[in-house]
Order: sequence, then structure tokens, then C-alpha cells
Amino acid sequence: MPSQTIQWFPGHMAKTRRMITENLKQVDIVFELLDARIPYSSQNPEIPRLTAAKPRLTLLSKSSLADDTANDKWKRYFSAQGRECIFYDVRTGEGIDKIAPMSRRLCAEKLKRDEAKGMTRPLRAMIVGIPNVGKSSLINRLAADKKAKVENRPGVTLDKQWVKTSIGIDLLDMPGVLWPKFDERRVGENLAMTGAIKDAVMDIETLSTVLAARLIKSYPDVFFSRYKIDAAETEGLENWEIVELIGRRRGFLVSGGEVNFERTAKMLIDEFRSGAIGRITLEVPEGNDA
Repeated sequence: MPSQTIQWFPGHMAKTRRMITENLKQVDIVFELLDARIPYSSQNPEIPRLTAAKPRLTLLSKSSLADDTANDKWKRYFSAQGRECIFYDVRTGEGIDKIAPMSRRLCAEKLKRDEAKGMTRPLRAMIVGIPNVGKSSLINRLAADKKAKVENRPGVTLDKQWVKTSIGIDLLDMPGVLWPKFDERRVGENLAMTGAIKDAVMDIETLSTVLAARLIKSYPDVFFSRYKIDAAETEGLENWEIVELIGRRRGFLVSGGEVNFERTAKMLIDEFRSGAIGRITLEVPEGNDA
């Protein structure tokens, strides 16, 4: 893992920033999507400035993959900031039914003005967030017909698209946008672990050792149970040796009995992303990061 500031700003990210500014006048509200496992790291610090002219509803995706206790802490955190937020999950349906009524409440004054003028039309929402945060999955959940291309990798949506939904809100989907650099190494690690940054950008093998260390610290029971390891076995081991131990337990061996470290690292990251290890949140408010 690089120890210096992580630079990451491909051309389409700059284009997206311009698109957000240029299209803001077409919408009534902004849906800002965050990853419930990393609410701080997945929050683009440029979004509040770029969308300041419109009400903003924070939607935290993949809530069923995140730690319930941590979700509650984040709800209190956002409430204390005066920010409206909804934790949701497209797989379980959690929170989906709260989106439309909350949007109408935040746009109440605008809807009242429209009613006084005899105007009736669906609310229009711009949906923004970092790559791979779940924008397309949410759109497809809300739309009568599947409109947004969904893949579990960043950078799939490259242009804006309007989508009509069954909840009375037209959605303007924007490409995922990161910010120019990550001054905090931990932010870059969190984004890489959840797949917001392409795997080719950061070393997956080193990333797996960072993840293993984090999980042993914050979620030891689920970690050791998943990989059939006793805590005593890890005492005195370096992080890479713990990942190697996992590979040996899984039988990921090559000729000569050596562990296939690359395969083990990829498996560990994939199982975290899918929730196979357990419900895990990598950061909580007030600096008490997992």
C-alpha cells in the first residue's frame, strides 16, 4: 500500500462534476448515496458544495452488509448534524418504502408552490455517489423496467440517464464521482476494500493484510469462526502470515505446498464485499473506526 497521498482523478470524474453543476437546475432534490459500511470514506466532500442549491437526502446503501450497531450510531450522527438519512438495501427491501415520503417532506415547499399554480408532475431527483456504491441497483429496484446497467465494479455508468420510477420520482442518474485525492490513507483503503476503486489501482495482496488486521481487531469472533482459526494461532504473526494461514486452511496451495497468496487475498476481499464473513462496518462516527 502506498504511504503517500493517493491520486485518483480520471477524466470522466471531472466531466461528472461539470454535469452535476449543469444539470442541478433540472431537479428538485439530490439523493446522495453512501456505503453503509464506510459512510465517512464514501462521502465525496465536494457533493455538499456542488449541490448546495437543492435539498439533499442521504441514502446509505448495502445496510444488510453493515453492522446493525454501527448503523444506529451513524443514524444518531447524521441526526445530530440535521441531515435526513435512510439506511436501505435493495436485496432485502429495507428502507426502500421510506424514500418517497421523505423526499416529498424535504420538497414540501416546492410541492406546495406547484400545487398553487395548478402544476402536477413527478419530483425529479439527481442521484449521486462514488463508483460502485449501488446507484444502478437502487434505480433498477425503483424502476418498473430495468434501465441502469449494473455490475459489481466501478465505472460502469459513464453518462447521465433519466429513469422513471414507480414511486412518483424521476431519477437522473449520474456517473460515479470520486474526488481528486485521498489525503487519508485509511479512506483510500476503505474505498479499495469495498470496490469503489478499481482493484488494479491498489495492491490486492497488501490490501488483504490490512483487512485481516482490521477484522481481527474489531470483529475477531466472526473472523476466526469464518476461517476456522484460533486466536492463539495468530499471536506473534505478521498480518501477511495470518492471510497465509487462511490460505492454508482453505487448501489454496501450489506445487511444493506453498500458499497461493494472490488467490487467498482475492478470496478474503471478495468474501468481505459479499458479506460472507459477516455484517461488518469499517468505520463509525467520532473517530472510533473499526
